[in-house]
Amino acid sequence: MTTTHLMNTYARQPVAFVRGEGAYLWDEAGKRYLDAVAGVAVNALGHAHPRLVKAITEQAATLIHSSNLYRVLRQEALADKLCALSGMDRAFFCNSGCEANEAAIKLARLYGHGKGIELPTIIVVEKAFHGRTMATLTATGSRRIQAGFEPLLSGFARVPFNDIEAIRHVAEHNKSVVAVLIETVQGEGGINILPPEYLAELRTVCDAHGWLLMLDEVQTGIGRTGTWFGFQHSGVVPDVIALAKGLGGGVPIGACLARGAAAEVFTPGTHGSTFGGNPLACAAALATLEAIEEEHLLDNARLRGEAIRAGLRSALDGVHGVLDVRGEGLMIGIELDRPCAELVGVARDAGVLINVTADSVIRLVPPLIYGADEVDMLVAKVADVVRNYLQQAA
Repeated sequence: MTTTHLMNTYARQPVAFVRGEGAYLWDEAGKRYLDAVAGVAVNALGHAHPRLVKAITEQAATLIHSSNLYRVLRQEALADKLCALSGMDRAFFCNSGCEANEAAIKLARLYGHGKGIELPTIIVVEKAFHGRTMATLTATGSRRIQAGFEPLLSGFARVPFNDIEAIRHVAEHNKSVVAVLIETVQGEGGINILPPEYLAELRTVCDAHGWLLMLDEVQTGIGRTGTWFGFQHSGVVPDVIALAKGLGGGVPIGACLARGAAAEVFTPGTHGSTFGGNPLACAAALATLEAIEEEHLLDNARLRGEAIRAGLRSALDGVHGVLDVRGEGLMIGIELDRPCAELVGVARDAGVLINVTADSVIRLVPPLIYGADEVDMLVAKVADVVRNYLQQAA
């Protein structure tokens, strides 16, 4: 049964889940599914993780919300923890990834005005996805997503992905640039990975021109790629980081972290959020971070991700139509030579939940708690679905 009272904003799949445990979900009929979507990289601890359930339950029974008119002790503890893990100096809390990126964009503009730049400009990248607010929609590199929402905002310069010379070209011709906003791995763009050397060169360019290096780690952050943050694979330290998705283990929370001069840009009244960083959300985030540490889930993400990619490469070796299997940690893409959105339904019928992005890339972002059995099951089911699909189309 469906309702007609929801706005028609989602092409929802014909299934409703009523229970989850670990890496599995169950629908209304009692059918079990292996989850390789994790609420789109949100459920880092899987479903009904005991530590997360306990933290949420205890906090809900004590204090859910008080507002940012007052000190929030859990928020202060979470800021301390995130800054220690990231090397940042300060944190602003919000409710989602687009809000975290929106905060970063506002921070960059205020930073630019502070330097006397009349029309601060942020460099963004083709195929990027930063959110669906007007600013983050403009920063996003997809005309399909932007179409119909014009006029878009000014103040953005777009360059190709992984093209440092294009960045240098903009630097020569646009003296209003104040920052670069980029993903270390493009999620919606098709699991496209920035090489560490690119980030190192980008850091050099930003330093030379006094720009802020701002990383959208909404999907890559909080252990998804096998390190706390995607930038830690390169050793490059950014000035601003946007976080959300896995941070609360399923409870909505986002964060914008900053260091150095960027950390001092916001002052009372320049930005805010009613719900951002409330006690309930911060309790969930603290429990999530503690579980990732104590259960060694960073190592697990690396090991299980390597095993999934190796298994898929072996199982799909020689299959015509498979262009690439790539990824970092438990952020994995299988690129085909044709659109493959229909595979979401085929895989669901086979008892595994997957996602397709950029039309032809199967995106796998399982919970960080995957074990060897889940790895084997995922590889077998996904390889079978892909193989059958390509052979039938041949």
